[in-house]
Amino acid sequence: MTSRIARIFSAFVFSSLFATGAEAHHAMGGETPTTLYEGLVSGLAHPVIGLDHLAFIVAAGLIAAVAGMSLFAPLLFVAGSLIGVGLHLMLLDLPAAEIIIAASVLAGGWLLARGRAVENQILVFALFLVVGVFHGYAFGEAIVGSEETPLIAYLAGLAVIQSAIALGAYFLVQSRGWAVEAMQPRLAGAAILGVGVTFLAGHLVG
Repeated sequence: MTSRIARIFSAFVFSSLFATGAEAHHAMGGETPTTLYEGLVSGLAHPVIGLDHLAFIVAAGLIAAVAGMSLFAPLLFVAGSLIGVGLHLMLLDLPAAEIIIAASVLAGGWLLARGRAVENQILVFALFLVVGVFHGYAFGEAIVGSEETPLIAYLAGLAVIQSAIALGAYFLVQSRGWAVEAMQPRLAGAAILGVGVTFLAGHLVG
């Protein structure tokens, strides 16, 4: 198990070092989706090809599970992301979005890696919602200017894939009976922390 998580960590860091902005924010080669199919595929792919987004979604599910929080916690992140897409479509500006997203990944990894119970669950709920808005704002870039049909399909795909990933991580912890101090979620947290550090450093230096 330890060697497997180590390989995952290496893959995370390697991918984040060589990911480009286009890879992180466009599933259709930079083209705006024009059909229902393209909108759905783009929505399903976005949270997966953006390593920083994927890392936080996994972290949200793991954090909620090891902290004994309800399923509502990671789903609140998903809801926040849809709000964020809406803000982008309204042409509202969220400053330093990419830096905040990277910092959120770092924070999520730290919460897991430290192996301690979450003292204030309400604060975590608020974190998931606010961070979700910033992640969704980044997702919205790919759908600006799209027609209604691909837009709805995009939002549906975005909601489905994020929910599936977060709940998959949540139920994995529950099925294994991992506590907050267990080695597995702490190692996963270390991997996620590494992704956050890499992306944050990239944005600050770049």
